[in-house]
Amino acid sequence: MALASRRATSLAALVCVVGFLAGPAAAAGKTGQVTVFWGRNKTEGSLREACDSGIYTMVIMSFLNVYGHGKYRLDLSGHPIAGIGDDIKHCQFKGVPVSLSIGGFGADYSLPSKQSALDLFDYLWNSYFGGSKKGVPRPFDDAWLDGVDLFLEHGTPADRYDVLALELAKHNIRGGPGKPLHLTATPRCTFPPSSYLGRAVATGIFERIHIRIYDDDNCEAYWQLAWDKWTAAYPATRFYVGLTASEMTPGWVHPKNVYYGVAPYVQKAENYGGIMIWDRYYDKQTNYSSMVKYYA
Repeated sequence: MALASRRATSLAALVCVVGFLAGPAAAAGKTGQVTVFWGRNKTEGSLREACDSGIYTMVIMSFLNVYGHGKYRLDLSGHPIAGIGDDIKHCQFKGVPVSLSIGGFGADYSLPSKQSALDLFDYLWNSYFGGSKKGVPRPFDDAWLDGVDLFLEHGTPADRYDVLALELAKHNIRGGPGKPLHLTATPRCTFPPSSYLGRAVATGIFERIHIRIYDDDNCEAYWQLAWDKWTAAYPATRFYVGLTASEMTPGWVHPKNVYYGVAPYVQKAENYGGIMIWDRYYDKQTNYSSMVKYYA
């Protein structure tokens, strides 16, 4: 706890310095989006409740955390699956798209070959989008998701997330009229990215990337440099600054310092898109998004 406090204080002090240089006026000059991760704690409330909060412009369910070797598992931390399909449709009706994040913090996923990437696409298409294949369950019945997010905490140079991304884009899997797939990634802020993620992002087809500036020792003092490198390397992609709503997580930024420091800095990038919040459980406890959304 002491370490977390020191890290949070360090980052808070850093962004205060940036704030004196940039000033709060930049935060008022742009409007952005607020994306939140949902599905990591049963007590965070339902997906419908998250969308009805009026805070978020996108919700990412997490995680599909087993894939790549013939087995697949969706882990929503004890949330009852029954009814989520109706919640997805409810969110979409309200104009809040819902994506599925693959990967996560476990060690049971990989895409070690082109075929494994194609197999994962086939599974996603038939389970969560427009397909229907005997023996492949549809957890959310006939509800179609709006996108796929890559939240990759480990991998090897052999992993073929580029093949998966290209296949998703090629099939325009959302399928609804005028509703293209939201293809996103949520990496740690270190730049350059890992080879397996870098090869995927280099395809140029990712709509947005959420850069996590929390819980990363390598970026605590230098996240601005990493942000500049990310946004310059992929000018066609929208970038979101990833913040944690938990004060106990290393790298937490006080809302005041988001206003005076983080927001003015990230909004200098022409391809700035908004804020990503980890996660709905912490956010519901702290009301973090209800404060920082005004600076997005």
